[in-house]
Amino acid sequence: MAYEIEKKFLVKGEFINLATKVIEIIQRYLVKEPDKTIRIRIAGEKGWLTIKNSAREGSFTRNEWEIPLNIEDARELMNICLPGQIIKTRYLIPSGNHIFEVDVFHDRNEGLVIAEIELESEDEPFEKPEWLGEEVTGQKEYYNSWLAK
Repeated sequence: MAYEIEKKFLVKGEFINLATKVIEIIQRYLVKEPDKTIRIRIAGEKGWLTIKNSAREGSFTRNEWEIPLNIEDARELMNICLPGQIIKTRYLIPSGNHIFEVDVFHDRNEGLVIAEIELESEDEPFEKPEWLGEEVTGQKEYYNSWLAK
């Protein structure tokens, strides 16, 4: 079974000069329900189908399956998705033994910047860079599926 153990933070300082990679992303949703989401993502020239469920009570671990799609299929699937989309630029920023994914949102979410870190366990320690702000893990209004409305 595939798992995602991820923490989310708002960003309060400069980070772009620390990025080792930049990826343009657009994503739309086939299913957005309280207990599951199914999305189509185009990241650069790669397509993905991702299925996630909600985290259990008191946890931030959830199931996640990511299936690669060829770019043409991903573009076609975008046409049958629900209304709303996410457009963002992702910056990959190394920090200690981890990599933060910092998303700068565009379109209707312009101005929002969220950093995510994926962990091996819920209690795994990690370095918190000075540009990292308030933790928003588990707050639904910061999930991409919510932001796509």
